[in-house]
Amino acid sequence: MVESTFWEEILNITLLSLRVSGTAVLIGALIGIPIGAFLGFKQFRGKRVLMRFIDVMLRSVINTFMGLPPVLVGLVVYLLFTSSGPLGWLGLLYTPTAMIITQLIMVVPIIIGVTMSAVGSVERTIRERALALGATEAQAAWLVLREARMGVLTSIIAAFGAAISEVGGIIITGGNIRWWTRTLTTAIVVETELGNFTMALTLGAILLSIAFAINLALTIIQFKGAGR
Repeated sequence: MVESTFWEEILNITLLSLRVSGTAVLIGALIGIPIGAFLGFKQFRGKRVLMRFIDVMLRSVINTFMGLPPVLVGLVVYLLFTSSGPLGWLGLLYTPTAMIITQLIMVVPIIIGVTMSAVGSVERTIRERALALGATEAQAAWLVLREARMGVLTSIIAAFGAAISEVGGIIITGGNIRWWTRTLTTAIVVETELGNFTMALTLGAILLSIAFAINLALTIIQFKGAGR
């Protein structure tokens, strides 16, 4: 019975981690890819000094948000959803939804930034050649996005890697409640503090395996991109 409960909890923690991070990255991709693509396309157009300044500032803001401290994000979400906060009436604090929102705020800048760089690095001649051959602006944009698809995939995988390994933000907004909001990273913290090293090491091995799979996927994408 004890062994059964042990593995049931391991499975519960792992599945919750994948659900929270996967949902955050999926929503983040739907938000971040169009924004990143738009900002990447912007460099194809001539700009006046003011527009160039705005563009540089916008990119700087995105790069800054890519490095947001998770605990700061968690604090902001906590203050929003706490009972005395402006969104406290939603009752989302200490739920998987609050954890998804926390990770969403973290992954959107990553997806925007990497997608923007991927699209921006595609040669301008590809778009110009497509337009010269009679393609519409939308068709030319789609062609550029297809050329940048490896970079876009990289942004999604990198965002998932950052989300699945995050601990500071979700432990604040999720509360690390057993069988409800305990993820791989937060469980490792609490089990280590309790001296339950068997559980902590098992969870660590699972997290390491996921991290390896993520890095393997990134490496394969890079090789495919290099071999085009």
